[in-house]
Amino acid sequence: MALRRVAALWRAPGLALSLLVLLLVLGWALLPGLFTAADPLRADAAHRLLAPGAGHPLGADHVGRDLYARVVHGTARSLGTAFAAVALGVLAGGALGAVAGVAGRAVDAVVMRVVDVLLAVPGLLLSLAVVSALGFGTAQVACAVGVGTVGGIARVSRAQVRRVRGGEYVEAARLAGVAGPLILLRHIVPNAAPPVLALAVTECGTAVLGVASLGFLGFGAPPPAPEWGALISTGRDYLVSAWWLTTLPGLVLVALVVALHRVGRALEREERTG
Repeated sequence: MALRRVAALWRAPGLALSLLVLLLVLGWALLPGLFTAADPLRADAAHRLLAPGAGHPLGADHVGRDLYARVVHGTARSLGTAFAAVALGVLAGGALGAVAGVAGRAVDAVVMRVVDVLLAVPGLLLSLAVVSALGFGTAQVACAVGVGTVGGIARVSRAQVRRVRGGEYVEAARLAGVAGPLILLRHIVPNAAPPVLALAVTECGTAVLGVASLGFLGFGAPPPAPEWGALISTGRDYLVSAWWLTTLPGLVLVALVVALHRVGRALEREERTG
């Protein structure tokens, strides 16, 4: 069954390309030295604002640093921050949804009103509010973006828990005298998790965009550390004379976000069709 699902994913239009993009970006994040030998922090005034070419595939920035090396070496920070944010959202949102799904009406109403408030505020605005309170830095950005993912994940988690808790195996465990918390952990959560995890893949794309947005605004890693949002922000001062400083990292960001959303949607479809 698993092999057939993988084969079906690869046959879907555009999905194979999305998976290849994800594999490439993961390679950049895990083994950047395999993709470039250039030092992302080494400045060279002779190469200042150098256009893309054989020696510098994406050109060089305003102080002569290789832009391709900075994109590759910045992948781990940008992707890691986004994954940490989604992990936080899955843990917090999944827990809230599970509690709302198995608790009584009063608890369910309170939890879902909190979720409604989170969903009513635009994700970037909520992240800005949180990161402004926490301060600058990668960990703070991860927390801020993670808070923005809690609402959607909590709502899906609640729906799945309410669906699963009516299953015959759950009722059988209850009649056998199994304690409520054990039923939740052993039977309900594992069977409710797949749709939530499929949504988490889609949320990764949104989180990558959110992390880059906060980095663009200066809330991320301090310079000269390479980070995708900061690279795009720096390049905006040279749009006329060196368009590649913003355009090419921006295209990399767009490709990753589209690939994550495409794979996430495919996984959600697979879960629905079963």
